[in-house]
Amino acid sequence: MNLQEYTLHIGKQARDATQVLARSSTGKKNNALEEIAQQLEQQREQLIAANTRDLEAGKKKGLESALLDRLALNDSRIASMIEGLRQMIALPDPIGEITDLNYRPSGIQVGKMRVPLGVVGIIYESRPNVTADAAGLCLKSGNATILRGGSEAIHSNQAIANCIYAGLTAAGLPSTAVQVIEITDRKIVGELISMPEYVDVIIPRGGKGLIERISTEARVPVIKHLDGICHTYIDDKADLEKAIAVAYNAKTQRYGTCNTMETLLVAQEIAAQVLPPLVEKYQTAEVELRGCATTQALVPQIKAATKEDWDTEYLAPILSIRIVKDLDEAMEHIRLHSSQHTDAIITEDWTRARRFLAEVDSSSVMVNTSTRFADGFEYGLGAEIGISTDKFHARGPVGLEGLTSQKFVVLGDGHIRP
Repeated sequence: MNLQEYTLHIGKQARDATQVLARSSTGKKNNALEEIAQQLEQQREQLIAANTRDLEAGKKKGLESALLDRLALNDSRIASMIEGLRQMIALPDPIGEITDLNYRPSGIQVGKMRVPLGVVGIIYESRPNVTADAAGLCLKSGNATILRGGSEAIHSNQAIANCIYAGLTAAGLPSTAVQVIEITDRKIVGELISMPEYVDVIIPRGGKGLIERISTEARVPVIKHLDGICHTYIDDKADLEKAIAVAYNAKTQRYGTCNTMETLLVAQEIAAQVLPPLVEKYQTAEVELRGCATTQALVPQIKAATKEDWDTEYLAPILSIRIVKDLDEAMEHIRLHSSQHTDAIITEDWTRARRFLAEVDSSSVMVNTSTRFADGFEYGLGAEIGISTDKFHARGPVGLEGLTSQKFVVLGDGHIRP
């Protein structure tokens, strides 16, 4: 079986599985999620062993530390996958929900019913936890899914896939409702994004090059984000203690994620008070700092920032810092350089906070909190399938509702149009 035949085969199996999912009750889907969670719990040692093989191979290939961090599985991350699945069980099932049901003058009732998208293809790199998160979200929202992880995580993904297949089978659902591609040949991506008869939407999660390629070449609709160039602005009305704690966490809690702060903006009136202690904390954590000329004048030990720094997603312990005149200059910088992923303001002035919320056009806009909270798990969505910076069809963390659409339903009792 060649690549095209293989991809068409799994596409047909996924399409067939949607018919079974369409008639599956919420209870049956929840039972499958619990069975998968139990399998992950029981197979912890096997999961870590498989992941160790991937990590060792990655180190030999010279993968960067940020990629290795995203690739790693440990007890905490396995626990998060399990907790994510159980959060999904607790969430209301969106499928079949009818809203906006109203009588028309003709006597008919017209409303909208929430329905699955169908077959969701997900192409991702490094993070094996995406395998469980995506499978669970697609299952709960009634979608079949085809998962294509990166070759660097092949053993981890297959180990998680085995847990998923066992859970689906135990719950009486077809294992083809979730299919994890076993072939590492990159050409299979081109096949997957070129069969709209079997795939309804593609969600890429990975580097900018991967996402740009898929956005350009796909014959299937794409839900995507290109970068996570996230900002935190410390306003001159900020509480210093809050500002330091939040700005430190936004950068250092984890480096290799798309919601990690990459640029810190500081109001000039408060810069001399907040930057020296904050810089000391960053340097203790071995974060490389790059600043504008004004920042360097205040903290001369840091490197000069280049124009490219303001448009760079580091995914590493590197932070660019700029001192700005005021809120307006901060928002202008964000308008020019943000990737519209997540941006935050630290301030005790709620008039300014409301302006920031209204005028910053990002998928998540925050007040007095770390950008690291821009995450489906933290938003109560039961993990996420990705964070979209598009404005259609979904925006921000894509959870259950983002994996659904709506169709019109019309109720009558023998009504005919005169």
